[in-house]
Amino acid sequence: MSPDFTARRVKPSRPPGPRGVPLLGNILQFGRDQLGFLTQTQRMFGDLVSYDFAGWPTLLVNSSDDIEKVLVEDHRNFIKNRLVWRHVTALFGQGLLTAEGDLWQRNRKLAAPAFAGQQLRGYGPDIVSLSKGTVSGWKVGEVRDIHNDMMALTLRIAAKAFMDCEVERDIADMDHAVQDLVIELAARFKRPVKIPDWVPLPGHLRYRRAIATVERIIGRMIAERRANGYHGRQDFLSRLMAAKDESEERLSDRQLRDETVTLLLAGHETTALTLSWSFYLLGQDPGLARRLAAEIDETLGGRDATVEDLPRLKFAESVILESMRLFPPAWAIGRESIGPFQLGGYDFPAATTILISPWVLHRDPRHFDDPESFRPERWLDGLARRLPRFAYMPFGGGPRICIGQRFAMIEAVLILATVSQRFGVEWQRDRPVTLFPSITLRPREGVWVRLLAKAPAILH
Repeated sequence: MSPDFTARRVKPSRPPGPRGVPLLGNILQFGRDQLGFLTQTQRMFGDLVSYDFAGWPTLLVNSSDDIEKVLVEDHRNFIKNRLVWRHVTALFGQGLLTAEGDLWQRNRKLAAPAFAGQQLRGYGPDIVSLSKGTVSGWKVGEVRDIHNDMMALTLRIAAKAFMDCEVERDIADMDHAVQDLVIELAARFKRPVKIPDWVPLPGHLRYRRAIATVERIIGRMIAERRANGYHGRQDFLSRLMAAKDESEERLSDRQLRDETVTLLLAGHETTALTLSWSFYLLGQDPGLARRLAAEIDETLGGRDATVEDLPRLKFAESVILESMRLFPPAWAIGRESIGPFQLGGYDFPAATTILISPWVLHRDPRHFDDPESFRPERWLDGLARRLPRFAYMPFGGGPRICIGQRFAMIEAVLILATVSQRFGVEWQRDRPVTLFPSITLRPREGVWVRLLAKAPAILH
């Protein structure tokens, strides 16, 4: 009998993915257009996509069930991804954003009281007061980079709310430092290898100077608090300085530095970005701006917003939710397996990098009608309750979900209401917005708007 050459269906050893080049794999394709590359490959290959990032086996995960397995069910097998976070340890140290295991659990426990319900309500007056101070010098007709304004405002709020400090003298220095940091981090994410910080590349020199600036500002805050006393005070920094672990030891100055840097930088930039993108989107749609103005007028009647008003500022909240859908500040989340695992019917080894991209997830037509359009009203009929658990995740998910998510929502809605109560905005089309995906999703040249008289309130 002749041999049977009938083809047999053999399960591939890994999910499909794009071809790469020798040694570098897909890292050049990714580096040219991170957002477009992830979006296009997911559409081409499905909810599990394999990449090779210069020898790092990498997997894009876009299924809600698979994401839940990584972030919740099997979360102990997945740590923060070294491919990404190896670049930021000099900045964040071992703070809440980067720590793992027992250290992370201790950090989370120490930070939790700052985000408890009663404490959150207490932040409202400072948020509104500082927001009013920011817009007090604005004039109808002027053109402003509202992203720069929101970065400065949320830094003031974070410093006041969490450290009970004023940072007026530091805002310009901090802004320049953050700019240098995100530019250098964006460059590092595209490199196939890690180049040590001590190598005197121009970007490395700027990065080290930026870290020194941040440490100088944070160090002064800590020193002033020690000099003025922290016992009995309720702000985040005072609580950290007074806290003791199970062995009755207080945090070292280095540990205080790491936690304070993490909270101040991560806590203010993400909210600033959400607001920048919100004004960018509202500045292109006068009808939605009028609807927002109507809700604010009806709810506030000319008085200042308060935390108690938030349940009635539903359209304002929807603007924020929709902005984070289209422009999630954390556009990609990375994990790395510490042991072998199964996902989607495939077996994967330890040290596999997992990418979860809210940018891709939030544009999935299976979950969002007309996904590229800005439609805040989509959130007003209970969409959040109907979505699969991980179809929308601007704050991450699982045990490591952003600890400040409730504060961020309160802050964003109160700022949006306070600004929109006084001004409308018109996006300046001659100053186009360019997306700049670094550790967060930023507008490269800012968001330039013309200030208008408050939009007339027309109810829909």
